[in-house]
Amino acid sequence: MAKTEKKKSTAQQQVYQERFARHFDELRWLYMELYDNSSMFAELCDNMERFYTERSADLKRMDKKREADTDWYRKNDMLGMMFYIDNFAGNLKGVQEKLDYIEHCKVNYIHLMPFLDTTEGRSDGGYAVSDFRKVQEKLGTMEDLERLTAACHKKGINVCMDFVMNHTSEDHEWAKRARAGEGEYMSRYFFYDNPDIPSQYEKTVPQVFPTTAPGNFTWLDDIKHYVMTTFYPYQWDLNYKNPRVFNEMMYNFLYLTNKGIDIIRIDAVPYIWKELNTQCRNLAQVHTIVRMMRMIGEIVCPSVLLLGEVVMEPEKVVPYFGTVEKPECHMLYNVTTMATTWHTVATRDVRLLKKQLDIVNALPKDYVFLNYLRCHDDIGWGLDYDTLKTEGFEQRSHKQYLNDYFQGFAGESNSRGELYNVDPVTGDARFCGTTASMCGIEKAGFEQNDEAMERAIGFDVMLHAYMFMQSGIPVLYSGDEIGQVNDYTYKEDPNKAADSRYIHRGKMNWTLAKNVANPETVEGKLFARLEQLIEIRKREKAFVSNADTWTIDTGDTAVLCIGRYFEGNKIIGLFNFSEFEKRARISQKDDVFEDLITGQQMKLQEVTVPPYGFYYFREQL
Repeated sequence: MAKTEKKKSTAQQQVYQERFARHFDELRWLYMELYDNSSMFAELCDNMERFYTERSADLKRMDKKREADTDWYRKNDMLGMMFYIDNFAGNLKGVQEKLDYIEHCKVNYIHLMPFLDTTEGRSDGGYAVSDFRKVQEKLGTMEDLERLTAACHKKGINVCMDFVMNHTSEDHEWAKRARAGEGEYMSRYFFYDNPDIPSQYEKTVPQVFPTTAPGNFTWLDDIKHYVMTTFYPYQWDLNYKNPRVFNEMMYNFLYLTNKGIDIIRIDAVPYIWKELNTQCRNLAQVHTIVRMMRMIGEIVCPSVLLLGEVVMEPEKVVPYFGTVEKPECHMLYNVTTMATTWHTVATRDVRLLKKQLDIVNALPKDYVFLNYLRCHDDIGWGLDYDTLKTEGFEQRSHKQYLNDYFQGFAGESNSRGELYNVDPVTGDARFCGTTASMCGIEKAGFEQNDEAMERAIGFDVMLHAYMFMQSGIPVLYSGDEIGQVNDYTYKEDPNKAADSRYIHRGKMNWTLAKNVANPETVEGKLFARLEQLIEIRKREKAFVSNADTWTIDTGDTAVLCIGRYFEGNKIIGLFNFSEFEKRARISQKDDVFEDLITGQQMKLQEVTVPPYGFYYFREQL
């Protein structure tokens, strides 16, 4: 037995050394270029091997399997769901008890919203981490997390978590020791004893929250120092010019992946590196850090994916994929398309959306985007206003219209929701609300209008059908599968009342979720139709992430048409963004297509699309 174990250990060590050798030269070059510190690099290498040795046999088997199939996450069966642990199931043990439901939703990728230790009332939704190796007590323990990830893996479900690299909570041990005047820990942040340098930064660095957290520095009166706080005063920016910061954060990264995390969502990636006289956004050193992180992962835990949170338009996001030879993030969010989708809803005009989809579709097929209709955050109207101006939309007035529309005040809207972070000077504001409430399900339910409810459900389903047709991986926000509406009870919680984003972060309504099997209920109707779409997506090869994807003119600005093709499988999707019946002409040929929803066969020379309706057509070869 001892000989067998020794042989296995030797084989595993050989695997590690081969991976290490493959990346060593580049990793050392980049590290020394950034830090010029050979002893810190040697320490990093020693700890990488230690984390590999500590990695469980099950995770190492998964590493080996995914190394042999590097496209595993680009398949057409990938479907994500994101949720707050407490709102979804109380705690980590509760999530484990709900895995059968997640499986029933056909979901195989769950994003657990921030769950690491933080301070109640000063957490920014969990993004102010006070301990990277401790779970919030109300949610469970690291042992609970390990048990959950192991249970997920048995069901083929991947687990994603947020890794907040840009900053720590002011209650983190480093911050406390820095505040106590320990120089080593002060050097892990940006401290200044007078306003000279902070004022220089302020000249070029934009503000993230100009109304709720103005400026990029906070004065600490107790120690008579300024500290850099790009987001909120209780979130202290880390100084990645210090190699100790990079090393320790990589050790935290590897510690968490060894708990069974499959996907690390790097929060606020563009902000990581700070440089005076710049915007402190998207600097070259950020890419060096992410590239090194990618290589460290490929050496120690190659089954783990990096998901970058980069909130910019697609053509500016793509540098974070890196290159084919030197990749960085495996996946990125398609944020701009999400915002433009809701612009399209409010205007019934697909022109801008079509243009942006064309930009994404022209990118290399290796690039994988995560697509979504709603997430935990607000919707900011960061649209392409240069293009919109040519279509007759002025920026300030259009933002006002969008916010009025989704509150239900304009444009014959059925949406309900609230504004967030309103700036009375610029007129800017962001919008909050669930998908169902934005589609009219809340209003129809309140008015007990059955006809309006059917229309709202159909609208909701159409938007999901369109989202599934985009290039990449679709992600649901928990509750969307049953049409959960806005939760206004957040106003009763003093820790949440000032943050309207909690309107769409309500607790999962498990009483309503029981209705998914009842076709007479809103939940049953919506769930069944989404389930049908998911099955179609899994069945048809053209839905793989690296399929050819394009848009087609329809002759009507309210109707979007998307085509997908892969290995002989061709799908055409038609989506009517208006409440009126439309006619779309998308082909001059006599080719026959099958409607994958009804099985009806038809030609696409002229198609009548019902109000808020859609079609999935498959070409009959």
